[in-house]
Amino acid sequence: MSARGWVILALTLTVAGGLGGCSMSSAAQVRKADLRAREYVAQAVQLSDKGLVDEAIAQLQLAIKENPTLTTAHVNLGALYQVQGDYKSAEASYREAVAIEPRSFDGQYGLGLVLQLMDRLGEAVASYLRALAIDPEDFHANLNLATAYLQERHPRQALPYAEQAVALDPENGPARVNLGAIYATLGDHERAIQSYQAAAELMDLTAPLLLNLADSLGETGRYQEMVNTLGQLLKMEPSAQAYERLGYAYFRLDRLNEALPAFAKAVELDPKHYPALNGMGVCLLNRYLRSDRTNTDARREGVEALRRSLRLNRRQPRIVDLVSRYG
Repeated sequence: MSARGWVILALTLTVAGGLGGCSMSSAAQVRKADLRAREYVAQAVQLSDKGLVDEAIAQLQLAIKENPTLTTAHVNLGALYQVQGDYKSAEASYREAVAIEPRSFDGQYGLGLVLQLMDRLGEAVASYLRALAIDPEDFHANLNLATAYLQERHPRQALPYAEQAVALDPENGPARVNLGAIYATLGDHERAIQSYQAAAELMDLTAPLLLNLADSLGETGRYQEMVNTLGQLLKMEPSAQAYERLGYAYFRLDRLNEALPAFAKAVELDPKHYPALNGMGVCLLNRYLRSDRTNTDARREGVEALRRSLRLNRRQPRIVDLVSRYG
């Protein structure tokens, strides 16, 4: 539904002097049509609450037929189309709502949300900004605007809205995850860690949260904590990316005998995960160097892992250099 649930907006029909020349009977007909429209909206709310979305849409279409300027009917119709995944129709309904009433928060917010779902981020940002001009204290608009800016790779613009979302709802875990991701993108990993850890206390642990936390721990040199965090993640949801990050943490702790199996497990799960192939290659070359260059099998296997990585992604100058030196 809309950001504030089903809201039947009170649109006052001004009837003065017979509606500028209309007869009293015409004014009465308009009032009756408006009342019928509102009844259809109320019925749509009840049907939607029961999960009868198609039937609710039909009621809203009848409401619009009775009163085409009833903003709430267009907003709620947009919300239902959005629920169905019909984003084009949802966009059209929300645009009709804001054409009728530009200061409809629900219309502007709904339009922003459906545009974001369609990955039309610039337009979504503009609509969220219009919504926040109407209600700067809305949690969802602040959160989604921050997310849209982050998706557009504009973390500095995202930051104040993400911070505002957390200030508006400090107990919301996803808002703190979002803020942590923005801090991390800006290179402020200490604050990112604080945000992620706060989120972990407020919500069920998820793979993205733990992976983001592990990455920021690594960026601050807290590799043992990174290992511990990835251990939690791998119990929940094993993945090539998590094993590759575990291998990296072990490597940074100079625990090559544990790093190499982690990288190998990542490649087993995803043979095209070239960062894990790089990790394998570097571990094996380190084993070769630590043997006073006598372990030629380690050198050969390490170079082959790096070559496999380059076949997947040729744009790795550092890996090209290692292959040329040891190949």
